Amino acid sequence: MNLGAISLGALALAVLVSCTTRLNVGLLAIVLASAVGVFLGGMTVRQVAAGFPVDLFLTLAGVTLLFSQAQVNGTLERVTRHAVTLCRGRVGMVPVMFFFLGAVIASLGPGNIATAGLLAPIAMATAMQMRISPFLMAIMVGNGANSGSLSPLAPTGIIVTGLMAKIQLAGHEAATWLYNLGAHAVVAFAGYFLFGGVRLLARRETFAGAHDAEPLEKRHWTTIGVIGLALVAVIAFKANLSVTAFAAALLLNVLNAAEDEQVLKKMPWGTILMVCGMTVLISLVEKTQGLDLFTGWVANVSTEATIIPLLAVAIGIISAYSSTSGVVLPAFLPMVPGLVEKLGGGEALAIASTMNVAGHLVDVSPLSTIGALCVASIPGGEESRRLFHQLLAWGLSMAAAGAAICWVFFG
Repeated sequence: MNLGAISLGALALAVLVSCTTRLNVGLLAIVLASAVGVFLGGMTVRQVAAGFPVDLFLTLAGVTLLFSQAQVNGTLERVTRHAVTLCRGRVGMVPVMFFFLGAVIASLGPGNIATAGLLAPIAMATAMQMRISPFLMAIMVGNGANSGSLSPLAPTGIIVTGLMAKIQLAGHEAATWLYNLGAHAVVAFAGYFLFGGVRLLARRETFAGAHDAEPLEKRHWTTIGVIGLALVAVIAFKANLSVTAFAAALLLNVLNAAEDEQVLKKMPWGTILMVCGMTVLISLVEKTQGLDLFTGWVANVSTEATIIPLLAVAIGIISAYSSTSGVVLPAFLPMVPGLVEKLGGGEALAIASTMNVAGHLVDVSPLSTIGALCVASIPGGEESRRLFHQLLAWGLSMAAAGAAICWVFFG
């Protein structure tokens, strides 16, 4: 009995289930890891549970708790509306503003999903009011939110930082973030100019007062100040991110900036469970040499010259149907050292960066949360169906676009 092959089969089953059902694959991953490790591998439950990423759990919980408070008390929404007023109603600049606004907000800590959840309803309503193509706006706001997803302060960036450290690629957090931001900027502005951006810039009419922003209140300024102090502590003084986030969240709680019950409901517990559960299963696959088997198979059909585009297409297609941060990257990034070894060369950082970028470029598909949020933010009917099909075509085409971009960036 080859326990490595069995554990790899369990991982493949978890990925397949994540692509085809709405079951939280983290639950399935923990059950599969326990079944394979305990009943087939003779391990104890404690040995299987040792794969649970305690540090990652605390960091994700702390960061999402802090920014859930900023979302619940209305700080993020009011800051967003004030930023939109800077366009002064100039139609062509509004989608551009949403791209940069998404990039900045996501990079500062909320991450791509929370940022898209905040911006998509506002952006799509603005598009309908200003007669901007909903498809064009979805491309800009979706890619903007996604461009900040690998910031070392954002949840997915935290996940990737931990995974990269495990494969001896620590210290590349800024490069990882900026490569992803650059790739999304390339595709977003290509889409902007291909699908009507030039015509929008040529439009002379303005929509003054389209977004009358309410003034920031004391609780909003307090929240901005506390988050600012937390960012300074982490960036300038190298404070521990999870401890700092919990301390900032506690301070906001003491200052009555948001209600505890609402904040806890807003936290993405499902995503945290999915990431941690998959990590338990992948830890088992590593212990049973299942990763060695898979990297050997991939190396057999690849060369140093072809590994970048082949991985980009494969990961892009899988990510279009599954969670990039919760399933795809935790499953594939640990394979990087084995791939380099079996290929007989290649840049580990280039291969890991390909996985990070290609996995995220497809996430404006309506099969992913960000694309789905954009579709859900416009009235149902023919317009909604058209946007769904447009974003589906866009998302799947990003697998090929991702291969080309990764070839240019890393090949």
